[in-house]
Amino acid sequence: MKKIEVYLEDSGEKIEYGSPKTPEEILRELKRKPYGAPVAARVDGDLVDLSAEITKSCRLSFVTASSGEGRAICWHSASHIMAKAVKELFPAAKLGIGPSIEDGFYYDFDVKQPFSPEDLERVEKRMEEIIRDDLPFRREELTVAESMKLFRNEGESYKVELLKEIEDQSVSLYYLGDFVDLCRGPHVPSSGLIKNFKLLSVAGAYWKGDEKNPMLQRIYGTAYEKREDLELHLKRIEEARRRDHRKLGPELELFNLYDEVGAGLILWLPKGTLMRRTIEEFWVEEHLKRGYQLLATPHIARGQLWQSSGHYQFFRENMYFIDVGDEEYVLKPMNCPYHILVYRSKIRSYRDLPLRYAELGTVYRYERSGTLHGMLRVRGFTQDDAHIFCTPEQLKDEIVGVIDLATYILGTFGFKEYEVDLSVRDPGHPERYMGSDEDWVLAEESLELALQERDFPYQKAEGEAIFYGPKIDMKLLDALGRRWQATTIQFDFNLPGRFGVEYMGADGKRRPALMVHRAIFGSLERFFGVLIEHYGGLFPLWISPLQVKVMNITDSEREYSQSVADQLMKAGFRVETDLRNEKIGLKIRDAEVAKVPYMVVIGKREHAAGNISLRSAREGDLGNSSISDFVKRLSEEVESRS
Repeated sequence: MKKIEVYLEDSGEKIEYGSPKTPEEILRELKRKPYGAPVAARVDGDLVDLSAEITKSCRLSFVTASSGEGRAICWHSASHIMAKAVKELFPAAKLGIGPSIEDGFYYDFDVKQPFSPEDLERVEKRMEEIIRDDLPFRREELTVAESMKLFRNEGESYKVELLKEIEDQSVSLYYLGDFVDLCRGPHVPSSGLIKNFKLLSVAGAYWKGDEKNPMLQRIYGTAYEKREDLELHLKRIEEARRRDHRKLGPELELFNLYDEVGAGLILWLPKGTLMRRTIEEFWVEEHLKRGYQLLATPHIARGQLWQSSGHYQFFRENMYFIDVGDEEYVLKPMNCPYHILVYRSKIRSYRDLPLRYAELGTVYRYERSGTLHGMLRVRGFTQDDAHIFCTPEQLKDEIVGVIDLATYILGTFGFKEYEVDLSVRDPGHPERYMGSDEDWVLAEESLELALQERDFPYQKAEGEAIFYGPKIDMKLLDALGRRWQATTIQFDFNLPGRFGVEYMGADGKRRPALMVHRAIFGSLERFFGVLIEHYGGLFPLWISPLQVKVMNITDSEREYSQSVADQLMKAGFRVETDLRNEKIGLKIRDAEVAKVPYMVVIGKREHAAGNISLRSAREGDLGNSSISDFVKRLSEEVESRS
């Protein structure tokens, strides 16, 4: 047999074998382990089980449990262990899917009765037993037809449905004892490698996210190599629950959702509306400083507009339609066609460019009810939209300008750390993308040069670009280290071609203008939800809907307390009074629960001296202060937006 040369990427060694070997066997022969527990391997870049046979010369590296890939493999393996436990305890349960997710795993089950907390405890206990048994994960390849027969015999109708969608001739199955599942893999060698795990919650989830399909029960869980990492993660989850915008928003009277209105449609309450207005005024102010022109466009338009734009053909399932007489109108899902019409309203010269149109435009998109999530995924939302029309020579500087604006605005709200993705086309398949090769090279180079000019670390994702143009995605990191999609800078080679977006060049000839979509927040609703969770409802003073609460200790200070509140309101601050006949401790506690940044407490001494006692929600008791000094403190804090 031909010799098999294995190049070990972690050490640079090259080893020869006369017969097939598995990564597991190679590890044993080397008598050493890579840093951390190996759970899988990469053979010529492809993830495989440690038990996979190596039959030809290749590059080999090991994936450890402590790596990102390794954690995902452990989580996916844990989902199989959980599914086996559920099937043993609830034999009638039908299996859905069970992937790893960002911080753990889940598995969907079709059961007659929802799982109870006691059921989860039983599942956890059975999982512990399966882990102690240290059962091997065994991979087997079957034809699709053979797999269908197996799962039909098992009564697993959801697995049969998945198999019907697979175009390959064969599929891989994984066995864990007598439990079998349809899975691409890889998995850890055996169940005993999953040690520190916890089942977290149960939620309803429609099969394939479609509300027309059956509602399944989804069990979430997580697992870590070290016990202390699991405990830290559980603490983060508890803190995230405390900050959940779906809980805090209604409690703080910022927003609410009502069944009478419909799913995914937000009603902004007075305090939330005031906060939103403050955010919008800041957004407008900063855009005007940078040469943007503001637009306001209708919420509906004739269906013909959306046919011209292509949305009618390619986005129809996400659109709302209205019949007006004999004509069809559409609730706008995008703002861009309107902005293009404004651009085309007259002939543009190269001297007119760049043109920057911006709009806080409310759009409507149908999202499946199973995907809706508070303010983060809704059906009606306001995009902080802008479209830049420019020449090729202006392109890079315009992108730099957007990056600068995004970092300034997001930084002002307290976000200083970002993860940036640069999505470009697949160089091996240029036929999948609109626009000329020259257009794509210019666009991708402009995005990359702009990121490099601003010294932004980024990940370049080949093949992740949308068919009509490359883009930059900026994900901000919140106080708990969670990633949230925010700024998008997206090229578009589709709409300008459809609408004939041009300008007159210096030579008097018509030339195609370049068009860039961009949003800083993404949507006001999602950004607002992120702000709530980032700050836990205790916002910076400048955006807080209520900045000061004035409260008296006894009835004799009522009049003076009201006069203090009036002075603060006259100075331009958002103030409320609490003059109830209640103990001051209760009033302070209520103000703290309401996340009011400053509390003014007035008793006999303060009344007599003509000053105030000051408390901060962040710093506690600040002692006595004159009213003028407090006004100065508030003014400086608001002006600095700190």
